[in-house]
Amino acid sequence: MVIMGLRITMNSRALSRYLLLLLLPIGLAACANKAQLREQAGAHINVGTAYLGSGQYNAALKELLEAEKLTPDDPKVHYLLGISYHGKGLDEKAIAEFQRALSLKPDESEVHNFLGAIYLEKGRYDDAIASFERALTNILYDTPAATLYNIGRAYYEKGQYEMALKHYRDAAAKEPYTVLMPLIEMNMGVAWLAKGNPEEAVVHLRKSLDLAPSLAESHYWLGLSHQDLNQPDMAAAAFWTAVKLAPESEVGRKAKEQLKTVTP
Repeated sequence: MVIMGLRITMNSRALSRYLLLLLLPIGLAACANKAQLREQAGAHINVGTAYLGSGQYNAALKELLEAEKLTPDDPKVHYLLGISYHGKGLDEKAIAEFQRALSLKPDESEVHNFLGAIYLEKGRYDDAIASFERALTNILYDTPAATLYNIGRAYYEKGQYEMALKHYRDAAAKEPYTVLMPLIEMNMGVAWLAKGNPEEAVVHLRKSLDLAPSLAESHYWLGLSHQDLNQPDMAAAAFWTAVKLAPESEVGRKAKEQLKTVTP
């Protein structure tokens, strides 16, 4: 081995040790540089997350794009970018960012769940179900009830009411004290009504209202159920309550229209 004009003889083990020592400062410098980049990116992520929490999606996006320049392979950055794009109504960009995050860390249930929620909003029900089911494959996922509930909603939109009911029941069994219970019971009532069983619908809608009396949507669907049961007075009372609780909302307006059909 020749170094700066000197010939040095080494065995292979000594040579390997020597080369390792030569490379060590370079490796330490690279690690230090990466740590510095992560620290800088982390500062942008923290600020961006704060902006997301207050709904300032443009400001969040600026911070997170800076973080991406520093750490382009950080799945958290791409997840937060996806949330930012979704907040701005740019769903295709959001989907691309979530997919990028999952390519880097495939078992992130929160990302699968958010991606499924966007697919659900866009009417891509099979894609939504696939994403939600991927979220459930992670046994460490903290909120499976929310995902099961979302799968039920997707099946309801597909007209598969038995499958919807199954997933609502699974959600309720998984987390019986979840804050979602009023919505789970309401959607079970809606599914029973779609199946042509208003009696069972009333049972679940009343359970929903026992848990959340001010849920205008449950009052609206309760009115429709009583209407199907030919109980106009009870239907009118439920519609009136929905209107009083949410007069300017879509459900309030629909309830007001329904009142015309049950009151003289």
